[in-house]
Amino acid sequence: MLCFASMSPFLKLALAASCLSSYFAHDNSISITMKIDFKKVEKQVLPKFKGGEKQLVAKMFADERNRIMKARLVPGASIGMHTHDTSSEIIYVLSGQGRAVCNGSEERLQTGDCHYCPKGFTHTLINDGDDDLVFFAVVPQQ
Repeated sequence: MLCFASMSPFLKLALAASCLSSYFAHDNSISITMKIDFKKVEKQVLPKFKGGEKQLVAKMFADERNRIMKARLVPGASIGMHTHDTSSEIIYVLSGQGRAVCNGSEERLQTGDCHYCPKGFTHTLINDGDDDLVFFAVVPQQ
């Protein structure tokens, strides 16, 4: 499991941008939306998301290549354990704290941390803190 907790927020975002730009570089026919205004994206309330506890509140952007979401887990909520068979996932914590369990290894997460779940791995995200856990997640189709 990879954890980028020691990286600065700038380096974490630069790494994600680099991965996505190299992913798109091979197909010039793709029309890319450069700005995602989450204030204009419809909020979805997803009870027991992936078999988790309580609910996930999310604003999601999706196209044929990626799913990008800004989401929130209230205290005690979780995203259920699930496997990324066809994709990886990058989760960047905007605020709050919690934990991720990836292939049996647990890691604490807090504001500014980045969790990476590689393709083929199984993971969950749990808000065991006292405040909402707010995060961005990117799931590129591979």
